[in-house]
Amino acid sequence: MQITVEEAGRVTGFVSRYGDGESDRGTFLDQFFKQGKLDGTKLNFTTETVHAVWYEFHGAFERGSGKTPSDEAYHLLKGTLTEYREDADKKASSKSREVTFKSFPQDLDAAPSPKD
Repeated sequence: MQITVEEAGRVTGFVSRYGDGESDRGTFLDQFFKQGKLDGTKLNFTTETVHAVWYEFHGAFERGSGKTPSDEAYHLLKGTLTEYREDADKKASSKSREVTFKSFPQDLDAAPSPKD
């Protein structure tokens, strides 16, 4: 998952997954956010539909066990992720689960080098 916070709490990003349907099994898929909002630490988003599957997330950011932003799990994103699937008759079913996502370590020394 990649999340970018923009102006006024607008959130963009995507969820990456491997397809598990007959036509996309094992194919790497990116599902971009259709809408997303950050309000304080609370994050909500819905992805675009890809191969009859889309996701909704409702949760919040928390401080994790990492000591600095250069450590894994400095930030955690905890909440409920709901997967929706449409069948051939366009009937949707859903499955929800509690999830925790850990932030990747950030390279704080990665300043752009000056160009001549």
